[in-house]
Amino acid sequence: MVAVKTLQERLAAREGERRDGRYVEEARHALTQAGAVVERARRDPSSRRHLELAVAAAVAASNVAPTRETVAHVAEEVLGYGPLQALLVDPEITDVMVNGPEEIYVERQGRLEKTALQFRDERHLLEVARRIAGDAGRRLDAAHPCVDARLPDGSRFHAILPPLSLKGPCLTIRRFRREVFTLEDLLERGSLTPGALKILERAVEGRQNILISGNTGSGKTTLLTALAARIDPRERVITIEDAAELNLPLPHVVALETRPAGVDGHPGVTLRELVKNALRMRPDRLLIGEMRGAEAFDVLQAWHTGHRGSFCTVHANGPEDALLRFTTLASLAPERPPFAVLKRQVKATVDLVVHLERTPEGRRHLAQICTWDKGKLRPLLLADGEREYPVKGSPAREVS
Repeated sequence: MVAVKTLQERLAAREGERRDGRYVEEARHALTQAGAVVERARRDPSSRRHLELAVAAAVAASNVAPTRETVAHVAEEVLGYGPLQALLVDPEITDVMVNGPEEIYVERQGRLEKTALQFRDERHLLEVARRIAGDAGRRLDAAHPCVDARLPDGSRFHAILPPLSLKGPCLTIRRFRREVFTLEDLLERGSLTPGALKILERAVEGRQNILISGNTGSGKTTLLTALAARIDPRERVITIEDAAELNLPLPHVVALETRPAGVDGHPGVTLRELVKNALRMRPDRLLIGEMRGAEAFDVLQAWHTGHRGSFCTVHANGPEDALLRFTTLASLAPERPPFAVLKRQVKATVDLVVHLERTPEGRRHLAQICTWDKGKLRPLLLADGEREYPVKGSPAREVS
C-alpha cells in the first residue's frame, strides 16, 4: 500500500510532466509489466485491487509518496479508454467523435459540442483506438486501417487510420441505448404526432411492411424498436444487422449479426447470407437494421413471397428517394434482376414509407408517412414534430 501511495504522490508532484505524457508513460510502462493481471482487471473490475498491488510492486523503487487520484488516472490509462472514458459513462452523451488527437466532439441531447479533452499525441490516440478495437475482437493496424464493430456494451465503434484519414486516427462511437422508447414515449417527446401514432399502430397490427427512411442520426433505429414493441409477443422475430443495435422488448427474438473476414483467414458472413438464413428459420417477422447493398434483393423477395409485417431502414432524403434507393440496392444483386421488375415488386410489397428528419438544433421527428395510390406515392400524414399538416389535396407522386 505504501508503494501505491508513493507512485500517486510522485505523479501528482510531477503534474507538468504528467500533462506532457513523459511520466505517465513511465507509470503506464510499469502497469503493462503486470501482464496477465492487467488483462484480468480489464475483464473483471472486481480484480482491480490485484492490479494496484501489481503496480505497487512494479514501482516499488519510487521514493515519493503518492495520491489515490493519480493512481486512478493511470489505471484508467491502462484499463479504460483514456480521455474518452468519462464521456462513455455520461448518460446524456449519445455519440463520441475523435478527429485526431486534439479534437474530441460529443453529441449531447441532440447537439454537437467540442470538449476540452485531448489525447497527448497521435501515438496515445492510436493506442486507445487499438485497445477499443481489441475489445471488439478486431485488429486496427496498417493492414486493417478501417474497423466497424460492436463493443461489448453494444455501442458501435468505427475507426479509420492515416493515410486514409488526413487528420490522424479518427474514431466514432455511437453509444448503445438500453432504454427502449415506445410509440407513446416518442409522442410525449414530440417526435410523433397523435395521428402518426394511430397510423403506425394500425400498420403493425395489420402486418404491413414498413420502410423507415432518414439521414444519419434521425432516429430510424429508435422508431424501428418502438414499432417492434407493438408486435404480438407470441410471434417469432428475427433481427438482421451489420452491427447489432436493436434492443427489443419481446420474448421470442433471434438476433443475427454480420461477421467480417478474420485475420486468421476465416470468411466473413454478409447481410445477404444472414437474410437467406433467416428465411429458413421460420420467422413471423423480419427486422433488418439497415439495408446497404445487394441484401435488399433478398429482403424484397422475402416480402414479395409472403413474409408480411416486416420492417427495415434505409438512408434516404425523402420517401421517393427511399423507394428508389431500395430498388437500386436490390439491382446490385449478382442475379441482375431487371430494374423495371424490381420497381413493380417494390410497389407491390412496401405498404408504408415512414420518413424521419433531424433539425439543425438536433430535434428528431417524423416528417412524412406515405402509401401507394394507384401506383403513385401519396402522403397519409405530413408533420413537423408535434404539428400535423393537412394532406387533402396533396397530389400522389410518381416514383421514378
